[in-house]
Amino acid sequence: MKRTVIVSMAALAVVVVAACSSAASPTPSPATATPSPSPALGDIVATADSAGSFKTLLAAAKAAGLVETLQGKGPFTVFAPTDEAFAALPAGTLDGLLKDPEALKKILLYHVVSGQVTADKVVGLTSANSVEGSPIAITVKDGKVYLNDAAQVVKTDILASNGVIHVIDKVILPPSS
Repeated sequence: MKRTVIVSMAALAVVVVAACSSAASPTPSPATATPSPSPALGDIVATADSAGSFKTLLAAAKAAGLVETLQGKGPFTVFAPTDEAFAALPAGTLDGLLKDPEALKKILLYHVVSGQVTADKVVGLTSANSVEGSPIAITVKDGKVYLNDAAQVVKTDILASNGVIHVIDKVILPPSS
């Protein structure tokens, strides 16, 4: 049950951050045209769910009470960790977060930026303010985009009706207070 909740949360984050798109390039490029969402696209949650690699994210979003928010008007940019990113967390971390919805919500909201920030815009930033309230550091090294010098953006510009999802390979954590 906990694994299912976590898997669903991961899917939600992916949907919120950047839904999956076969046309998305693994590395953002400043020359990339800014995509515009189509009315036929699903919201971030539906997009993440259909991707199939964000089950943990979606489960976590459900446990934190964020599904309706991520289905909202937006636009949102979601830096969505994959199921593998959640699986790489230290043993017991995810189970502990699922038992603490407020802490889980804070971490998930740290993966979300208000507005639609496509890859061509991300590469020009040095940071982005998360919905959680803390900034996310953005660096480009050897043509690859990293968040907080840890998580690599591995797929970009997965469009949803209410934003964009960028897939990341690690769960990022807000600064501790």
